[in-house]
Amino acid sequence: MTGNSKIFFLVLLLCILHGCGIYSFSGTSIQADVKSIAVEYFQNKALRVNPSLANNLSEALIDKYRKLTKLEIAPEVGDLNVSGEIVSYVTNPMAVTAEEVAAQNRLTITIKITFTNRLHPEDDFEKSLSAYADYDSNQSLDSVEEGLCDEIIEILVDDIFNATVANW
Repeated sequence: MTGNSKIFFLVLLLCILHGCGIYSFSGTSIQADVKSIAVEYFQNKALRVNPSLANNLSEALIDKYRKLTKLEIAPEVGDLNVSGEIVSYVTNPMAVTAEEVAAQNRLTITIKITFTNRLHPEDDFEKSLSAYADYDSNQSLDSVEEGLCDEIIEILVDDIFNATVANW
């Protein structure tokens, strides 16, 4: 085979794989008949409430599906449905100094998600996910909370995305 023939064959093979729904360049494995997804806004049921957390988490998740899949974002009910709630938002001391004072604290957010696939119910699940970020105890939570939440939301959104459409 010549160089041009190899390139042509490779491009043809990639087009066939992508067109058949066998492989996606975004790493998703969504069945070909699934066309839409609905993401319900997360309820915040944690004892300590960050007022923007539920909205930021929901919006970040919708953006992830919009950017990395061809799924239509449905307003209420889709072929795929993701719902959830924030069940825990806690700060705990992590590293203790010789003077028995916390040198580092950890903000941990735990969510419970429910995934429903209306076309393939065997894929349905409910699970808890948790993520955390550490910060220096010399800083108040109020001063670092927004950045920590953004970091944690990114981790949780990746975990939800992978669990729902990437089959990781």
